[in-house]
Amino acid sequence: MSATVIVAENGLGRYQQAVTLGVHQLIADEPASVGGDDAGPAPFDFLMAGLGACTSMTIRMYAERKAMPLTGVRVELRHNKTEVDGKLLDRIERCITLEGDLNQEQRERLLEIANRCPVHRALAQPLVVETHLLETTAST
Repeated sequence: MSATVIVAENGLGRYQQAVTLGVHQLIADEPASVGGDDAGPAPFDFLMAGLGACTSMTIRMYAERKAMPLTGVRVELRHNKTEVDGKLLDRIERCITLEGDLNQEQRERLLEIANRCPVHRALAQPLVVETHLLETTAST
């Protein structure tokens, strides 16, 4: 279970958001092409960063447990829309580079493991998002 993430407007730009994840502080924004100031990653960039980081970490953990000669992992992601059966769906292309003296069997196994990273598994199945409106107190 992950920590609570808090996102709130920071008042510094039209769409800028202060993102708090425990002790970590980040900025989210939209690119200038859609009216933002490009002061930080856009929301889908955060989503892809989470998927890429989880993929790389999962591969690294498995390779270490199995004593595989993996010397580096790089995950490149792109987001776009694609039409499937007449519906426009989000599509994330994930390209993984594995470095080290790995044989073909090890490379294929690490690809299988990449598809088991927790973020990939969450995104690849129906996901439940519950939204609640909290009441605010009026300031006097």
